[in-house]
Amino acid sequence: MATTKKAAKAPPEKTKPQKKVKRRAQPLKGKHGGWQLVLIEDVTHLGKQGDLVEVKPGYARNYLLPNSLATVPTPHNLKLLEKYKIRVQQAREARIADLKALAEQIKQVNVTVEANATEEGHLYGSVGPAEVSKALRGRNLPVETEMIHMEGPIKELGLFVVKLKTAYEIESEVKVLVVKPQDVSA
Repeated sequence: MATTKKAAKAPPEKTKPQKKVKRRAQPLKGKHGGWQLVLIEDVTHLGKQGDLVEVKPGYARNYLLPNSLATVPTPHNLKLLEKYKIRVQQAREARIADLKALAEQIKQVNVTVEANATEEGHLYGSVGPAEVSKALRGRNLPVETEMIHMEGPIKELGLFVVKLKTAYEIESEVKVLVVKPQDVSA
């Protein structure tokens, strides 16, 4: 018997289609070794919306990027930023004009806050930013508690001047009159 050996054919090599690898937009390194980011919102003590800032990597990873306060400066993001910068500037100017008008309205207003007090005029509690804000909102003035800056709470009856600091460093003052509540007995 004759045995014929067949040459073992190697199976044809199948080429797999290459997967597209998504490349992450790696943040650019600044000259001090931090990350360079573009701010989406104004961030206190860092910069205004649209600024290119350099921050520590941990601050970027743990605070700015998760809270959508900044983004990585890709060419696409920078192109969009240029388009929206003009609109943002116009909106900022309109907001500043509104806040200046609000500051002028607040200067003309005297607010009365009622609080329980002793016969000598010392309050049982105190009047703080929350009470002043509530009184101003009662006058249809949109003032938040964070806008009111007091050296300390008011603990006596009388007339006091309280400073307000709105966004964009616009300051104003309001006169607060602290009085005893009127007894209604008729």
